[in-house]
Amino acid sequence: MKKVIVTGITGQDGSYLAEILLKKGYQVHGIIRRSSSFNTARIDHLYNDKAILNKKLFLHYGDLVDTSNLNRLLEKIEPDEIYNLAAQSHVKVSFEIPDYTAQVDALGTLRFLDAIREVGLKQVKFYQASTSELYGKVREVPQDENTPFYPRSPYGVAKLYGYWIIVNYREAYDIFACNGILFNHESPRRGETFVTRKITRAAGRIIAGLQQKLTLGNLDAKRDWGFAPEYCEGMWRILNHKNAEDFVLATGETHTVREFTENAFTNIGIELEWKGERENEKGIIKKIDLTVAENLVESEKDKFNYKLKNTLKIGDEIIGIDPNYYRPTEVDLLIGNPAKAEKELNWKTKTKFEDLVLLMVKADLAKILKRGF
Repeated sequence: MKKVIVTGITGQDGSYLAEILLKKGYQVHGIIRRSSSFNTARIDHLYNDKAILNKKLFLHYGDLVDTSNLNRLLEKIEPDEIYNLAAQSHVKVSFEIPDYTAQVDALGTLRFLDAIREVGLKQVKFYQASTSELYGKVREVPQDENTPFYPRSPYGVAKLYGYWIIVNYREAYDIFACNGILFNHESPRRGETFVTRKITRAAGRIIAGLQQKLTLGNLDAKRDWGFAPEYCEGMWRILNHKNAEDFVLATGETHTVREFTENAFTNIGIELEWKGERENEKGIIKKIDLTVAENLVESEKDKFNYKLKNTLKIGDEIIGIDPNYYRPTEVDLLIGNPAKAEKELNWKTKTKFEDLVLLMVKADLAKILKRGF
């Protein structure tokens, strides 16, 4: 049984990757940060499975800012593979806490690589969660493994260091280390502060009468959005490729935040109309049909009692713009070219953009109606 370390196991990607690795027969060691509140919700279904916990799944306290902790974990576990998914991953927040972002996202990667070298784990394979934010102010469209980088945030800059230190240690010390340059990937497990989940959750709350308005930033930012579990499978394929190389994982399509918002609200029966410009722009209800949302949760009726309570009407403003959500330096367009991954890893996305939005809206609406908040 191969042993693997997953940092960031309590996050969206970490939870999906843990499921995938357990199904593939790995012994999974997850690294979690100490917190005063429970933060294992995404892996509770694994954590509460007595057939898995402390047999196939082990959790350890750790932090990428603690070098001695990383050394001890490597010596104790002696992993065959490491997936470094831990990060301060919110781009807008990185402008507020740039030093911490650098400590975790940049130097944290260095600490891990140097710990591997010092402990002497010559056969270990290391996956680094890189990001499309490396491209920032894009130099070409679409972006692939050879596109020059131009990060536009402390997060992107920190990840750029992580990217190049992977390349450096691979070449200097012959460590099997790879970068997965993953474009945006979402799911119902996405954090609620990220724009996609913020939108789908707000759509459910608005149609359920629990929220009046959704406030966003740049509606015209374009992103390449895919489904997270498929990208986690791609991580495994990258690390089990015959050679240590870097790969772009993407859908090859781009959509605006505006399109994502329109799709989300269409799925609950609200057609939007836009008025105004920039910070004065607003989304108002053009058409509304409550039966659409009711039909969306039809399959959930036996699981809970639901009731849509709202006073929504045509002409109501339900989308607003707050300049505080603008980034100091915006990334306007990201679209990846996954040709290398498709050819060498036999990896390709399956979930279409519209289907991704629908499954996220449906999941959020079900949670809201079941819990009442």
